[in-house]
Amino acid sequence: QVQLVESRGGLVQPGGSLRLSCAVSTIFGVNAMRWYRQAPGKQRELVASITSGGIINYADSVQGRFTISRDNAKNTVALQMNSLKPEDTAVYYCNAEQTGRNYWGQGTQVTVSA
Repeated sequence: QVQLVESRGGLVQPGGSLRLSCAVSTIFGVNAMRWYRQAPGKQRELVASITSGGIINYADSVQGRFTISRDNAKNTVALQMNSLKPEDTAVYYCNAEQTGRNYWGQGTQVTVSA
């Protein structure tokens, strides 16, 4: 069982930055960590992922603006979000994948608005 706890999101002005963090109860057996988001009326979408081997991928919409990182010593995964846009407004979810299983955080609201 993997438990995930995300840091609080918040309200940010367009062009601003915000860092989300996800505390993971264990990284043992976790193949990949991901951040997803879900905007009102839209499907949940993958934002960024990092594998246990350090392979990183981003959605085209956030490439060059968001950075995913992991700290294995602290069992945390972070998402640094820069140059935020109103269309980045969504509930952001941390996800951990073990073989055959997916675990989710509770979600945290990020609102980008003037």
